[in-house]
Amino acid sequence: FARDPRFNILLLPQNVGKRKAQIAAIRRSAGDMVLNVDSDTILASDVIRKLVPKMQDPAVGAAMGQLTARNRNDSWLTRLIDMEYWLACNEERAAQARFGAVMCCCGPCAIYRRSALASLLDQYESQYFRGKPSDFGEDRHLTILMLKAGFRTEYVPSAIAATVVPNKLGPYLRQQLRWARSTYRDTLLGLRLLPNLHRFLTLDVVGQNLGPLLLALSVLTGLAQLALTGTVPWLASLMIVAMTMIHCSVVALRARQRRFLGFSLHAFINIFLLLPLKA
Repeated sequence: FARDPRFNILLLPQNVGKRKAQIAAIRRSAGDMVLNVDSDTILASDVIRKLVPKMQDPAVGAAMGQLTARNRNDSWLTRLIDMEYWLACNEERAAQARFGAVMCCCGPCAIYRRSALASLLDQYESQYFRGKPSDFGEDRHLTILMLKAGFRTEYVPSAIAATVVPNKLGPYLRQQLRWARSTYRDTLLGLRLLPNLHRFLTLDVVGQNLGPLLLALSVLTGLAQLALTGTVPWLASLMIVAMTMIHCSVVALRARQRRFLGFSLHAFINIFLLLPLKA
């Protein structure tokens, strides 16, 4: 690419992290749109053609494409993560986009209006958390700043980006911990935006944060019952199983793919690994 005159490769003197690399590139850019692609991601050939029409509306500041696992067939975990990405895009992001505010335009494939970015870069660069410069959660924070500036954010399901996902539990749990930190921190910032957004988004944000808490409470209550009384918490267990199977069945019907019935296995990862980790 360095030999192609259409490309301008920026080599920074040292590894300064994703945020400062983004800012350096954006400040050197000249086009109307800025496309952000993570280094482990391959875009479908028509991604830009699919994303740009959304940006013709001047009220839209950013749009993201649909993510898939590029290494989906590596292991049972990568297959589960691929389904997890489908759900995150085609349930969560699609619903948020219906009401004008995708709360996190994901890094593997997101397009931004450069004029909007230019006005936000100083805030983006100078973010502090607990007195220290922030070095995580770039995608979510940049989206929050875009919404705070009054722009809409969109989701385009036909713009497909394939990204490498963790194929072992250790890296996957570390990734989820980083994302959880970003979600909890920037949710505090996002709460101030909710009165100006559609009421569904308030329900969505509250549900995303209270849902895991209520699930954890159910699990702890069941374990306490088992430890103190020696009786199995059948009601709580059956409720969790029923909700999981109903959800996976509805998704399998919507996607017309039976593989989503297997996503019920992710419930064990969620309950016994992700919930304690996020706590």
